[in-house]
Amino acid sequence: MRILGLTQRLLTEQLRDKRTLALLIIAPILILTLFYFVFTSAEPTAKLGAVNMEASVIDTIESQDIDVTKLKTPDQTLLKDEKLDGIAEKKGDAITLTLLNDDVSIARKLELVVNQTYQKKAQITVIDDMKAKFKDLTKTLNKIPFSPTKNIQFDEPKKTDITVKYIYGNEDTTLFNTFAPLLIGFFVFLFVFLLAGMGFLKERMTGTLERMLTTPVKRYEIVLGYVLGFGILAVLQTIAIVFYAVYVLKLGPPESIGSVIIINIAIAFVALSLGLLLSAFAKSEFQMMQFIPLVIVPQIFLSGLFPLDSLARWIQSLAFLTPLYYAGDALKGVMYKRLALGEVTLDIVVLLLFATLFLALNILALRKYRTL
Repeated sequence: MRILGLTQRLLTEQLRDKRTLALLIIAPILILTLFYFVFTSAEPTAKLGAVNMEASVIDTIESQDIDVTKLKTPDQTLLKDEKLDGIAEKKGDAITLTLLNDDVSIARKLELVVNQTYQKKAQITVIDDMKAKFKDLTKTLNKIPFSPTKNIQFDEPKKTDITVKYIYGNEDTTLFNTFAPLLIGFFVFLFVFLLAGMGFLKERMTGTLERMLTTPVKRYEIVLGYVLGFGILAVLQTIAIVFYAVYVLKLGPPESIGSVIIINIAIAFVALSLGLLLSAFAKSEFQMMQFIPLVIVPQIFLSGLFPLDSLARWIQSLAFLTPLYYAGDALKGVMYKRLALGEVTLDIVVLLLFATLFLALNILALRKYRTL
């Protein structure tokens, strides 16, 4: 009976908490839906620019689900603007294949298809040459009473020399190299979010916040005070993570360390302000943890960790409403593409706007405690 009594009490408490009950059902459904759209979406179509390539070769490449655009010149700005994934230029018997290498899987597919296409073309040429020479041999044998085969020589097939160049990375680039910068931003975001959210929640649960609200201190002063306090800890944590990732794990060029730290500090302040905001709506540590699958996990799917081009347009639009999308874009630009900090300024500005918005909402959220 005591066991049943404990069971009844636990169920009654949980069923009375409508927020916990809703999160218990909604969170797994939301994450499962995102998994469905990500892993059942079609593979993004590779886009190749072709310069002086034969029509038969282009037809063969297009049969491999690759969009081929004929170009007059190898304009590499089309690669850097991400309008093309690669450009193949034919000069004589040589091919120069320049790959964007932003998505390693697409780059490897283009390299493989172009190589296989020209290998197949060389084999067909050999067969056609053999057929033609056997035909000549037959004609000769019909006219001459002795075998002339010793006078017939088969030419070696001409091999197409293919040179591969890369805009980003090199031939040793792996898939992990392309999304490792996104993981750094995610871990900074997650741990700062927990640091701020749990810390502020503890202040409320111990009554510290209520006592401060009875003093003349203003709401914005309370919020900014917590931001600065937790912010110092967040900056120290961020610097430690970045230094370890760059110098120990070699996930980025050492010369980019300053830019990476600046971007991650911006990410940390977004996570800090969001953690403070959401902690105002949590009544316990358990409820604070429940925000992770609802607020943070969906951002992982929309941060660029998975190709957005393969997702439905309405899901792609949601990515522009999430801080981790801009964080991932900035970090990948600096750490993988080796862009200057000025080239990702827009991403940093958007992150700071998110932080400002969350701080303003946090100040408004404190009104539910006391009107100052």
